[in-house]
Amino acid sequence: MEKRSPVSLPSIAGMASIDSVTLEVADITSARRFYDTAFGLGPELQLRASDAPTTGFRGFTLSLTVSQPATASALIDAALAAGARSLKPAAKSLWGFGGVVQAPDGTIWKVATSKKKNTGPATRDIDKVVLLLGAEDVGASKRFYVDRSLIVARSFGRKYVEFETQSGAVTLGLYGRRALAKDAGVDQGGSGSHRLIIGSDAGPFTDPDGFECETAPVGSAGATPRPAATPIAH
Repeated sequence: MEKRSPVSLPSIAGMASIDSVTLEVADITSARRFYDTAFGLGPELQLRASDAPTTGFRGFTLSLTVSQPATASALIDAALAAGARSLKPAAKSLWGFGGVVQAPDGTIWKVATSKKKNTGPATRDIDKVVLLLGAEDVGASKRFYVDRSLIVARSFGRKYVEFETQSGAVTLGLYGRRALAKDAGVDQGGSGSHRLIIGSDAGPFTDPDGFECETAPVGSAGATPRPAATPIAH
């Protein structure tokens, strides 16, 4: 088993955060309807009209971490009913329970929990939103983001890096592009636009893999809590 790299955390006073992600979509109205129905996310998810050409894997996934399998299944079922395509059916795994879907706009979403047993009725409560970027060189991308005041929370050599989340609504992680595509259940091939804009107080910049960041507006996603969870009626 590979050992986790020790991480020394500096003061979080000057730590940068990821406040939102903006998906560039062909039809904003349809995309907004899908995301409201499927996941009910707040201001951490933004939409922008774009017809930039893109084919195949866009080099990133978005993950929703939840508290139990029933909630993961409910969110995946809602996404499929709203028009998503299943890439990996919801199932137990070595790490917990989860599944992967592709939204009508092409964005890949993983919904997962580390738990294998339910502790209550299904809700629509999302514990964490994670943006995983597929990097050609995880080490180089890690240095790039550290230089922009993001603090490493977990690092597994040159395979995976996750950054601290302070006030930001979105957790940022780096994964090798091939491994990320495999985890999503798709081929790693792809070209054209990522169709993604990162919103952060670390921006603006373009990272080594071409992902763009814009400066997030003051008081955006990180300052707005999600609504309290409510059980899903059956």
